[in-house]
Parts: sequence; C-alpha cells; structure tokens
Amino acid sequence: MRHFLLPLLLLASSCQLSASPYLPDDSIAVPFTGGDGSPVREHTTFQTSGHWKAATDIRSDLVMVYGADDRPGETFLQRVQTWRDRGYTTHFMTGIAWGGYQDYFTGKWDGRWHLDEGQKEVNSDTIWHGHMVPYIVPSLNYLKYFKERHIKPVIDAGISAIFLEEPEFWARSGYSEAFKREWQDYYGFPWRPQHESAENTYLSNKLKYHLYYRALDEAFTYAKTYGRERGLDVRCYVPTHSLLNYAQWQIVSPEASLASMANCDGYIAQVWTGTSREPNYFNGERRERTFETAFLEYGCMYSMVAPTNRRVYFLTDPIEDRPRDWQDFRRNYQATFTAQLLYPGNNFYEVMPWPDRIYEGLYRKSLDSDERIRIPRFYSTQMQVMINALNQMPVSTNKLSGTAGVSVLMSNSLMFQRSPQPVEGYDDPQLSNFFGLALPLLKRGVPVGIVHLENTGYADTWKDTRVLLMSYSNQKPMSAAENEHLAQWVREGGQLVYAGRDDDPFQSISEWWNQGDNHYASPSDHLFALMGIKPTAPAGTYHYGKGTVQLIRQNPKEFVMQQGGDTPLTDAVRAALHDVTFKNHFRLTRGPYELAAVLDEDAVSAEPLTLRGLFIDLFDPQLPVLRQKTISPGEQAFLYNIASVADARKPQVLAAASRQYDEHVGPHSFAFISKSPAETTNVMRILLPRKPRQIRVSEAYESSWDKHSHTLWLSFENQPEGVSVEIDFGR
Repeated sequence: MRHFLLPLLLLASSCQLSASPYLPDDSIAVPFTGGDGSPVREHTTFQTSGHWKAATDIRSDLVMVYGADDRPGETFLQRVQTWRDRGYTTHFMTGIAWGGYQDYFTGKWDGRWHLDEGQKEVNSDTIWHGHMVPYIVPSLNYLKYFKERHIKPVIDAGISAIFLEEPEFWARSGYSEAFKREWQDYYGFPWRPQHESAENTYLSNKLKYHLYYRALDEAFTYAKTYGRERGLDVRCYVPTHSLLNYAQWQIVSPEASLASMANCDGYIAQVWTGTSREPNYFNGERRERTFETAFLEYGCMYSMVAPTNRRVYFLTDPIEDRPRDWQDFRRNYQATFTAQLLYPGNNFYEVMPWPDRIYEGLYRKSLDSDERIRIPRFYSTQMQVMINALNQMPVSTNKLSGTAGVSVLMSNSLMFQRSPQPVEGYDDPQLSNFFGLALPLLKRGVPVGIVHLENTGYADTWKDTRVLLMSYSNQKPMSAAENEHLAQWVREGGQLVYAGRDDDPFQSISEWWNQGDNHYASPSDHLFALMGIKPTAPAGTYHYGKGTVQLIRQNPKEFVMQQGGDTPLTDAVRAALHDVTFKNHFRLTRGPYELAAVLDEDAVSAEPLTLRGLFIDLFDPQLPVLRQKTISPGEQAFLYNIASVADARKPQVLAAASRQYDEHVGPHSFAFISKSPAETTNVMRILLPRKPRQIRVSEAYESSWDKHSHTLWLSFENQPEGVSVEIDFGR
C-alpha cells in the first residue's frame, strides 16, 4: 500500500517563476494567497516525510510534509521550516486508516489499550501496516484522538491544507471486537460473520464504507471549524486509490460519495504503475494493460469531481512499491504519465511521491542483472523533463481523438461484492464485469468515460454521455433515487445498454428494492419498471420517452473472458451511435504538447502511428529534434510541437530537466537561473532567433545548435541553488 502526496511552492523571495508563453491568463487558476497576500500557485506538488535535502528539491509548486510526529533531533515544526526556508508553501498529509499512532494503541493518550481496534481477519489476525501500526477500525474515540493529536497541532502551525490519505478497510477484515460493536450500533442487530453468506458480505462491506465516510466527515468538519477559529481557511483533501483499483484489490473506501461531502475539497488520484499493472482480461487473455487501466483509473477520479467542480490532483510515480528494474519503471511510467495527460480539463498534478526513495533508492540495473543502483542519469533527466512540463501544462478545450459520448456506469457498491472467500453463485475474476464493458471500446480507440451512480443526480454528470453501458451484475444501486435518475436520463434521450443475467446471489440480499412497499426480485427490475419494461424482458431494444434501452442478457465478464466474446457489446454501441469509429490509437493536443498512444493486441489494427512536423521528443533524455515520430503498438509519445510557438523570435526555454527563474530577455540576449535537484543532469532546448554568439554558464556545459528548429541544446549538472545561464545571440 502506498502513501501519497501534495504541496510545494517554489517562489523564493529573490526568484520569480518564469511564465510559459502557452498559458493563457485563465488556464492556471491562482485562487489562494500566502501569508503576505501574494498569490500562491498550487498546480504541482509532491509528498515527503523528510526535511529539505539538495537531492530531493523537486521544484514543484508545493510540498506536503507527511506526519505530525516529532523525531529525535527534529520537531515537526523544524521539519516544516526547512521547506519554508527554501520558498515552499507547506501543506500536511497523513494516513487516516494507519499511521504512527502508537500512543493511542498503547494507552499513552487516554490510559487504555486500543489494539482491539485494529482490523482483523477471520482467524483473528490483525492486519498490520507496520510495527504496532494496525489498519484501524475508526471508532469515535480514535477520531477524538486523531483530531486532538494530528489535526489541531498542524493548524496551530499555520498549515491550511490537510490531506488525509487512504481511508482503507480491507474486505478480508471485519472480525474485530471494535467492528462488532460498530455493527450493532449501525444495523441494530448483532454482528454476522461475513463469510457465511452474500448478504453478510454486502452488509459488512457497506458498514466499512460508512465508517470511513464518518471518519473523514468528522475530521474535515473539525479541521475547518478549528481553522476558522484560528483565522485560517483550511482545505481538506483525500488522497486515495481509484474506485477501480480498490475494488480490484478488495479494499473498501468511501470514494465517490466524498464528492458531495460538504467539507471535502477534492482528491488526489493515487494512480501509478503498481495499481495500473494489475492484470485484467481482454479477448480471453489475462495480462497487464498498464496504459488502458491507468486511463480508466484517472477517468474514475476525474468523473468524481467533474459535476461538483472540486479539485483532483493526478499522481504518477516514476517507480513503484514492488522492486523492479529501471527500464520496467521507465516503460510503465511513460504509460501512466501519458494516460493522465489525456484528460485535458485537468492540470493539477502530484508529480511524485517519496522523492527520497526515487532519487536515493537502490533498484535493479536491468531485468537480467541483480546489481542494485541508484536512478540512472538517463532516467532522472527524462523524469525531470516530464515533471517540469507538468509545471506549465495548460488546460485545453481540445478533445481526445475518437468517438465521444460512451460511458461506463460505476458505483461504490462495486466494493461491497468483493470477498477473499468465494461467495457461492458469484464469480468476478479480476473485476471482469467492469472491464467487460470498458475494454472492448477502449481497445478500439473509443475514449470511454465514467459515470458514477452516486453522482447521477447532478445535471453535469450527463453532459458528455450519449451512450451509457451498465450492469448490476457486479454492483447494486444504493437507493431508488439512483434508478430514477437513470430512467429520467433515458426518457430525455439517453441511450442505455444494459448487460446482465441478474442471477447472482447479491440480487436477493435484504435491501431497499425488496423492502417496504418494494417487492422487486432485483434492482434492475425496479429500473425497468420505471421505464415500462417487464422484469423478465428478453434481450432486445426497448423505447422509453426519447431514449432507448438495449438489453443484453449476458454478464459483461463474458465479453472479455472469452476470445471474440465482445461482439454483442460492440454491435450494441454501433446501433446506438451510428457515427462510431474504431481505431487503434489516441491523440491529443494540449497547447504546444502532442500526445499519442497506440493500442496493442490488434483489436482494430497492428499498424504504427506516424506524426510529422517539428518536434522535441520529451521521452528522450537527449531532447532530440524530430521531423517525424513513429509510435508502435503498445507505446506512447510525448512531444513538444515547435511549430506551435506563437512568437518564434522570442527567446524561451521550450523543454528542460529543470525549472527556470529570473528570466531576462534583452534585444540580443537571454538569461535565467536554472534549478533542479543535486546529482542530476540537466538538458534543455532553448528557442532563439539566431545562433548564439556567446554562452556563459556557471557550471561546465555542453551545447549544440539546430539550425532547422532554431533551438540551442544545452546540458550541465543541476544545482538546487541555481545555475546561471546567459546567452548572447547578437544582431
């Protein structure tokens, strides 16, 4: 499991951030101010539990300091101050489901031991996150401790943004005495072992969901209330894995419901190689599909905030938790990095978690070598080019290439049907009932969106959806209102494709559709009744109002777990959208950046994609200038389009493995300060009106001139204190 994210501001009092010529005034919002009233830019961030070091001076907008604990020789405030002294705005992050809270468990806080509040498996084993650090059943007493010891001191330190990460309850847990007490309080009847039935599994996971919703609501309400007492506008965020990943890994969390929590300001989308390489099925084959899974994970998180206009930071990680080799890290990082940029309406990013382990950790040199080395220079250079591009990434109204308007329905209840013990009559390998709806279209170049069932009451949820693919085979609506919203959307012209046999054991659990005045055998029977469709209706097309419903009487997993099994789904989408186009790639232009991804497995074509123009290859640490770029199936591209520069005679840094400050443009000169972590190599492409006559750099450097692009290639060793560059290009 993982810890993630946020804030880091880079405005040293003597240095001014360089402005990008490609950022219109409204493309980078600056809604918050610092202590002196000056605007604070909050678009890029990273998390660290350590103090400032030259090797980890990432040069993002913000830094989030992890954990409020004091350490031998260094208090929390001293740790925070080391970053503030370097010009960073500091935010705070900690785990809410686990952390260094031993003073609570051992009774130091209130005189009573609380190890019984750890999450426990059926054999009564505690699920640990570390030594004396259990995953927690968040009781009201624990929340009182958490607010007093870990939120109040942070606000007292003047920090006004709090990130409580990973509210996680394991599906395999649910057997501790603390959980049994919460069950009695919530349901009003004694605890039931979840492994004994589908209904018990559903009820157990539903309670886990409720407990962490309550925990976050309590913590955020306290933070905002206490912050106002101290004169601070405290913002509260949840760094969390995607609903898709949590359901895959059998973890329960509040997820989409937080989008409407009054005191929640947004999320960090904790998506990285470790989550996105989880295998799934397509065309009968189970394997890793990192790019496609990452695209859907980011879509999951983006769609949670889109209807409510809250903020989401997209995370990528240049490495992952499990030890691999550097080339493996690089290949998968490029896939997830590209996937996040294919959402042009978002430009908030956590550029990396835990820089200490990235820059100073030891990992295998290559797949066929057992030698462990620190990050190779080729990779650290490439990585810094990529994260520096995020510092100036614009939002864009451009659309991702492909037929728009196809979405897949998801609900938090995806997590409720997950169980480590097989539930009789139910099987959903690798979450195939979800991927069965998403991958057949995504693999054919259709940019599939996500609709969260919890958000269907918001009008903006529907604005980009023409066809909705859904099933209740792997999830259930949590209220009748959610079905009513679906029916209303169809009545107003929506095209619904429903796939499912509706014969799994979770259909008959005691829930709203079969309680009170409701007597439906399944939640889909209620949905169909709203639209005048008989519960036992066979496969076919039905009309309701201005819209249509296509019923496919197969579970979605059959579309991907069987070779060639997705024809019924693709045929249904063709019938609903007469203009649908299938292809094997995605393309997007964001300001000067060109992005492309070519899909493998030959669902449409095995042909590569070739882009022509004048580009800088941002995935190549040498930043070569290319006339064309060919992307093979299974690969991605990240390019800077030199031809897009509006004022080609203005000197400017187009790409660099550093961040630039104090830019000065004279009639015949260009100067700036370049900053990036120590022990890394900088490369730059600098656009100039003419070939330089003289170059002065405060470090030893190499350079070359490309006459076709009018760019200077420059390379030298990075310094966090700054390297001065002066270029004279004469008349």
